[in-house]
Amino acid sequence: MTRIRTVRTPEGTRLEVSHVLAAPPDEIWDLFNDTTRWPEWSPVVNGVESTDRRVRAGTSGRLRVPGAWLPFTVTERSDRRWTWRVAGTQGAGHRVDDLGADRCRVAFELPPLAAGCAPVYLEALERIDAIWNDENRGEDDGSGP
Repeated sequence: MTRIRTVRTPEGTRLEVSHVLAAPPDEIWDLFNDTTRWPEWSPVVNGVESTDRRVRAGTSGRLRVPGAWLPFTVTERSDRRWTWRVAGTQGAGHRVDDLGADRCRVAFELPPLAAGCAPVYLEALERIDAIWNDENRGEDDGSGP
């Protein structure tokens, strides 16, 4: 289930773009939190140079997007949530909620000025879902020899 709604966050009112996955939250968080994997699921990030492979408060570096390299700094990281600034501007918050029974909600919290980017984040959610399914396909799908 994909949803777009207005939410209150520690940074104020945001547009939340989210999707529920039939996946363990820790594994999706690992995908979300690994800077080397951002180009796999982001429709606009083509490369990352980062001080840390795993996001922590203070992680910084730069993102390659079409036509430019943009600096970023992670401003806050808590349990399954992080926020950042990209090119000096507040970027989307990133969150994974545990829904129990190996289900989770992946959410982007968009600042008001980034609301027009919602389609990009919807595509990112589709990519995260596809990556999860591709990496876990065939584990026991009954299609054996």
